[in-house]
Amino acid sequence: MLTPKRVKHRKWRKRASAQPDSRGTLLVHGSYGLKGLEAKWITARQLEAGRRVIVRSLRKGGKMWIRIFPDKPVTQKGAETPMGGGKGSVDHYVCPLRPGRIIFEIEGLPEDQAREALKEAAGKLGVKTAIIKR
Repeated sequence: MLTPKRVKHRKWRKRASAQPDSRGTLLVHGSYGLKGLEAKWITARQLEAGRRVIVRSLRKGGKMWIRIFPDKPVTQKGAETPMGGGKGSVDHYVCPLRPGRIIFEIEGLPEDQAREALKEAAGKLGVKTAIIKR
């Protein structure tokens, strides 16, 4: 799965912003893309599941780009741990998604196949999305 090789800070604070994203909102590489419409955290597992769905439809040819990366660590304390004792250890990584951000881009597929692949990938992410075209 997608995890950062090195991190400056092992544990982060929980901060969120629901303001629309100002960068990463236009198609740069491919002809079709999947754009997030709401503010949510996308986990590395969800991103990997979406990537696998798209790669399965790209077997005959085409290229895919992932435009986001899960670099935010999420901590979790053990089950039935009493209060106190500090912050828990890093459990998984997420990517804080803001509205308007492109998640995946596809090139080299006919429109109907590209839309179907992106629709299936959107089902794995658990966030409202829109399929956009250059």
